[in-house]
Amino acid sequence: MTTLAIAPTLDSPTTFYELPLADIMEPSVEEWPQSEEGRWVSEELYWAKYYEQPDFCYEWNNGYLEVRHMADYEKAATYHWFVKVLDSYLEVYPIARVMILEIGFRLTLPHKTTIRKPDLSLVLHNNPIALGDHDRTYQGIFDLCVESLSDSTKHEIERDTKVKKSEYEGIGVQEYYILDPSGVHQAFYRRNPWGVYVPIKVVDGVIRSTVLPGFQFRVAHLTHRPSLMSLVTDPVYHDFVMLDYQAEKARADRAEQELQLLKQKLGLI
Repeated sequence: MTTLAIAPTLDSPTTFYELPLADIMEPSVEEWPQSEEGRWVSEELYWAKYYEQPDFCYEWNNGYLEVRHMADYEKAATYHWFVKVLDSYLEVYPIARVMILEIGFRLTLPHKTTIRKPDLSLVLHNNPIALGDHDRTYQGIFDLCVESLSDSTKHEIERDTKVKKSEYEGIGVQEYYILDPSGVHQAFYRRNPWGVYVPIKVVDGVIRSTVLPGFQFRVAHLTHRPSLMSLVTDPVYHDFVMLDYQAEKARADRAEQELQLLKQKLGLI
């Protein structure tokens, strides 16, 4: 066993210590957890070993492991801005539960079965299958799924823009958003009466949800990410962003107007 001599210490000035190098050196590359992406595993083994695997976020595509890779700063910032706006809406209109953690759901499709973990998923309160307080998976079909584009490789881009789009459409997810601050692959879909995804029309630069009545946002804001405070005066967000602040400001404005009228009556101005 290879050892390393350690110099004397104040407590023991004449003693040298020998420690195994393995105790003080960084682990070798081989000792770090290695991705098993592309490995074939049974669904039973996936749920037992890989679903909650701490080192990699695995999805399961008809028997094969797929890894969800990390986003860069800009994509993470866009995702968090979207979550803040959605949370503001749900505080005013609490009609759904939203998950921003890696909770998965099973998609039994005609030609295959997959298990996906959307970046954001939403379950309406009127969904026939509720999302429980302690659920680690969802047994139903999400009403809305959002993916922050994975773009490290062409394969990852196609997984979000083509594969998952087809899967979510086929299983019945009513709306599917792909967030991409560059705008290149950004997309917003809703399911039409025939079960086919069609692009949500952007009207005056605004996306309006059908799943969440009244929820809307400016597409450009996914890139610029303005503060919630700056959205207060924007009519697009007026009905759900910072309503307490809006009410307090309106009261203060009325009080100021009344004060000015009183000063005019008293000839002070």
